[in-house]
Amino acid sequence: MAPEHSDAPGGDTSALALKILVAGGFGVGKTTLVGAVSEIRPLRTEELLSEAGRSVDDTDGVDQKVTTTVAMDFGRITIRSGLSLYLFGTPGQDRFWFLWDELAQGALGAVVLADTRRLEDCFPAVDYFEHRRIPFVVAVNCFAGARRHDTRNVCSALDLDAGTPVVLCDARERDSGKEVLIRLVEYAGRMHTARLLDSVG
Repeated sequence: MAPEHSDAPGGDTSALALKILVAGGFGVGKTTLVGAVSEIRPLRTEELLSEAGRSVDDTDGVDQKVTTTVAMDFGRITIRSGLSLYLFGTPGQDRFWFLWDELAQGALGAVVLADTRRLEDCFPAVDYFEHRRIPFVVAVNCFAGARRHDTRNVCSALDLDAGTPVVLCDARERDSGKEVLIRLVEYAGRMHTARLLDSVG
């Protein structure tokens, strides 16, 4: 969380910016989600998939994917006057995970995007945020043609801690993405408040 400063005459001199990570496996829709909800043109660091990378990038189930994020995606959404979310989409491949620690610094929470056709791909992200006690929600991206699963079944399959929210979404739809972010901010707020109360109690 970081303050933004404004030189607007007569207005607030600072605003609150909350940092949110969007994580998950390769080809799950992270870039799509950030782009759908961002009110600015999102910054993208995508490169074409190469033949050299085919041996390390598992494209099974996402055969039509031709680009990949090599650093991060960045977008911004204003919740209300004085409160904005900065969205950082993480790279999905194992070889770029060294960037996660930098991206996670100061994050309020995270969205872990999941594809039920490749659910195991989001295990590393779930483990990462659980071990670092960063609040997160699991957002199941409902791809066309994919079987729909009950959120309780997804929660059980991922062995999530009790209370971790699981929501269904369409990463292409702005309103759907905003609902995911609202759930995350509400959940992260409750978690941070509870931890603060525990620390002073």
